Parts: sequence; structure tokens; C-alpha cells
Amino acid sequence: MMMLQRFWARTTRFLVLFVCAAPLMADAADRPNIVWLTSEDNSANWYRLYNEHGAPMPNIERLAERGLLFKNAYSCAPVCSTARSGILSGCYVTRLGAHNHRPELKVSFPPGVKAFPSYLRKAGYYTTNNRKTDYNFIASETADAWDESSNKATYRNRKAGQPFFHVQNFGQTHEGQLFGNLPKGVNRSVDPANAKLFPYHPDTPLFREKYAQYLTRQTYVDSLIGKFIDQLEADGLLDDTFIFHYGDHGGVLPGSKGYARNDGLQVAMVVYVPKNWQHLAPAKRGTKIDGFVEFIDLSATVLNLAGIPVPDNIDGRPFLGKGVTLDDLNQRDTTMGYAGRFDEKYDFVRFLRKGNFTYHRSYQPFNFDGLFNEYRYKQPAYREWRDLFKQGKLDAQQAAFFRARAPEALYNLEDDPHEVNNLASDPAYAKVLLEMREMLQGRLKSMPDVGFIPEPVFVLDSNAKGFEFGQKNKRLLAQLIDIADLQLRDFGVAEQGIRAALESDHPMKRYWGLVTCSVFGAKAKTFYGTATKLADSDGNLLVRMRAAEFLGLTGAKDPRPIITDVLKQCKDPVEANLILNTVVLLRDGQPKLEFDFEAVEGAAWFKKKPGIANLVQRRIAQFRKNQR
Repeated sequence: MMMLQRFWARTTRFLVLFVCAAPLMADAADRPNIVWLTSEDNSANWYRLYNEHGAPMPNIERLAERGLLFKNAYSCAPVCSTARSGILSGCYVTRLGAHNHRPELKVSFPPGVKAFPSYLRKAGYYTTNNRKTDYNFIASETADAWDESSNKATYRNRKAGQPFFHVQNFGQTHEGQLFGNLPKGVNRSVDPANAKLFPYHPDTPLFREKYAQYLTRQTYVDSLIGKFIDQLEADGLLDDTFIFHYGDHGGVLPGSKGYARNDGLQVAMVVYVPKNWQHLAPAKRGTKIDGFVEFIDLSATVLNLAGIPVPDNIDGRPFLGKGVTLDDLNQRDTTMGYAGRFDEKYDFVRFLRKGNFTYHRSYQPFNFDGLFNEYRYKQPAYREWRDLFKQGKLDAQQAAFFRARAPEALYNLEDDPHEVNNLASDPAYAKVLLEMREMLQGRLKSMPDVGFIPEPVFVLDSNAKGFEFGQKNKRLLAQLIDIADLQLRDFGVAEQGIRAALESDHPMKRYWGLVTCSVFGAKAKTFYGTATKLADSDGNLLVRMRAAEFLGLTGAKDPRPIITDVLKQCKDPVEANLILNTVVLLRDGQPKLEFDFEAVEGAAWFKKKPGIANLVQRRIAQFRKNQR
């Protein structure tokens, strides 16, 4: 009797285990594994696959031979946290308020959207990330994305037969790696004399050395990727595992990472197609895909490969899996990008590519590209570039980095891959310019793009719900975009619209009216009197700052007493950081004004350390260094 009971107990346990495991076994049989091998700060320019002067990367090249090479793949942002936020959400992050790098306020996902690996986990996948996260979303909302996220995370800890999604990050090409020399044991694989420099870089021994170092690092990362692929093969997984390789945004030689231009946004994208899952690829192995893909498409693509429904409220579209055809892919010819704040430096550029043309819309073009950023200028090549500019030793293309930009620019990548010849004023391209201008304006309004609300206001008013904030303020945002786009008209045509903005009861309209005045410069001198009144007595500190900025950039009035008073009244380090960006602009560019910070040391924001206040401290340390 006892033996019979033990038999039935063992049999019952087996049946329970079998029944519980059955769905997982079915999932494993019906779903491929997916691996992402990502390298940091690494645009398509640095690969021989994309550029004859790029680094040989034999392991990635072999993946392309047995998979698909996407010739036109784009990160939507040129810096990691904003780029990865777009990947995780599948959304253009400018409509979520996640567009600034190192934000003080992390935001929620839109309703009905989660971090996409959580959908995989729910479907039975084992999800692991080794190791970088760096998302601009509230941490609690990404907590269920990974079974493990650490520098020890591995797909090998999954249950027997369980499908997996694994991300392996390689940081050896990160920006910080060019602050010094190559590490011991890594021999230079490129002769600096043979480096092909971008046309906007000065041809100096230092720049050539950094090119050689960076190309060498590409080959080094490729060797590490090769070892990881060998591990997958040794584990018997290659026939059932899609392997994606991409760089997370533009490369780090000066002028790419952090800038919404082609060199900062176009990335490599190679996908190895496993033998047992070739039916989920839209083309045969070895095919080069002309159609455009974006980072926001990655989540939809992985979910589609896994047979999981794609959420409705995302922007991305699958480029692999059921329902995707080569004809469909090759008809995709448009991509969008954006640049906001990078650490303490503010920028505001939106990028659009259609076919071979790229369009840059710079909404605050007086904030020139070379404006000081503490982390960026740790790189020796950045410092040399700035020094050569100050010495007058750069040609026009090289010096443009340190001068105010045009509000809009148009480039033909076929003839000008590094975007140095602006065609916006060429009558032969007027039709293309207008088409791209209107296309971008329509996109920004339809989102809407919440970047038109200054960060300090967004932090105070959005309750960390950027999507909802944008929908609630959609009409206002469209009006602000219209005010900003007055910058593109002749001043005589724009003057009435600017006047209406400056006289508006809404501070954000006055704010953008003044920004537009600064873009016109001395052409807007008819508004000097209005700007002086706003600078002296407006109830909004940011409006006062923008008024002082306009008066200072044009030389109409010394802005320092006004800005000092604004900083003394300021209580918010987020607001202070934006104001200090204007201080840096007026110090580093014309009219090259020095500021005395003794008068504001008692301000509420001055000594705070957490969060964005650390960036404020960087500014102050730099000011004092210059004054010594």
C-alpha cells in the first residue's frame, strides 16, 4: 500500500510538472531567441561595411553575410539616455518629455505602453541585460523589464527550453575612452597618417591620432563580439537565435555624439538570421536593405519576431517578422531625430531625413555647437579644436562649429555625406526645402513635441506624465511652434507675429517671441524697448532671461545686471541651469562678457548637490576657473 501511494505521488508530481511546463515548451518551440550586441557611441561611419575608410570588423561582417544589412538605420537621438528611452518605449521621446540627457524628472510611459521586455517576460521569455540601462523613465515602471540586469546577467540562467532575449553592451568605444590613450594590450591597427578625416575637422596630428585610436577600438570591440558569438555557437544556439548588432548613436569624435546631424544619428544595423527562422526575414541572407529603420522600430520588431502583439500607442513599426515584406521596407524613406539638453548644455534641434536629403531645424541657433560642456571638453580633440578657432586657424567649414547656426539647413547626403554645404538658400532646392519644412512642422504638431515647453516649466507642471501633458497642451504647443517658425520668414513679414507674441498674456508665448528676436538679432531692433521692459519687470524669470539674452547678443544693453538679479531670485536648480546656459553663451560667444558669481552665492539653487544641481556646479567651477 505504501509503495502504491509513493507511486501515485511521484506520478502526480510528474503530471503537474508536465502540465505546468507544457505552455513554456510550446513557447520555446514556436519562438526564436533574440540577442542584441550593442556598442556605445558608434555611428555607421566607423564600419568598413558602410564606409571604405571604416574599420574592418570581420565578425560583424560575417553576421551581415548570414543575415541582413540595413543601409539606412537611425538612432532618433544622438546621446545614450534619450536614444535608449526611444528603444525601450518604441516612441519618439519628444512627445513623452524624455528628450533631455540626464533629466531631473524621469517620466511615465504613455497609457497602454510598457517597457517592451516586460511583454516578452509575460509571454514566457527570459529577459536579461548586461548591463547598461540609462533610461529617462521612472525606475518603478521599468522594474519588470528584466529577469536580470547587471554586469553578470546572462541568458544561461534561463529554464531548460525557455526562449530568451538578451542584451550585451560593449562600452569600449564610449566617448570617455578617447580622453586618454589606448589601453595596454590593445595595439593600434590603423596608421594615423592613413585616417580619412571628416571635412569639418582640422587636420592635425592629434585629430589623426584620435581617429586611429577610435578605429582601433572598433576592431577591438568586433573581437569581443566574436567571442560572444562563439559562446552562442558552443551553446548550440545559432540556428535558433536572431542576433542584432547596432551602435547606440553617433560616434564620439567632436561634432557627432550629442548633435542631431547625420554623423550623430546614422548607425550600423546588422541582423543575423538563424537557419531555422529564415521565414521571419523579409529577404534572403546577405541582402542589403535600402529602406529606413529607426530605434523606435526595435521594440516592435522584437515583439513581432516573438509573435507578441505590438502595442497600439507606440510609433515604431516592425522591420522583421510576419507581415513584413522587402517591398514594404524599401518604401520607408523618412526618419526623424532630435537633440535637447546634453548634461548642462542646452540645444534644440530637430532632424528630418527623406531620401537623400536631410533637414536640420535649429530653434535656438545662437546656441552654437561648440558651447562649453564640461564632459565633452575632457576630450583633447575638442580642446584643440576650440583653441585653433580662437587662434583663427580654421577654415570656414571647421570654424562653423563655434559660430551661430542658420535656423534651417538642407543637405544632399549623396554629394555631401558630412553635411557641410547648406543648400537652404539655393533656389534650385526651394521646393525640397519647403516640403521638408512643412513635413517636420506637421510631425511636431501632431505628436505634439513637448520640448517647446522649457524644461523647468515641464518639470513643475507635468507631474512626470509627459504624454498626457503634451495632449493637454497640444493647442498651445502648436502656437509656440508657429511663433518659433517666424524665424524662417523675412523680418518684415514676421514682425507682426513677434509683436503679438511679446504682448501675449501667456509667458511661454513671450518666451518664444524673445527667442525669435534673438534669432533675427539686430534686425529686430524695433523690439529693444519692449524687450527692456520685459527684462526689467516681467513676472516670469525665464522671460526676463530671454529678454536679457536678446539685448546682450545684439549689444543693445548690458544683460549682466538683469541676469544676476534673475539668478538671485531663482530658487530652482533646473531653472538656474537653463539661465546659466545663457551666461555661458554670452561669455564664450559675442559679446564675450564675464560674470561675477559672488552676488548670487546665497541663492537657493547655488549649493544644492543632488541631481541637476551637480551640472550647475560644473558651470560655476568653469566660470571661476576662467576668472582666475
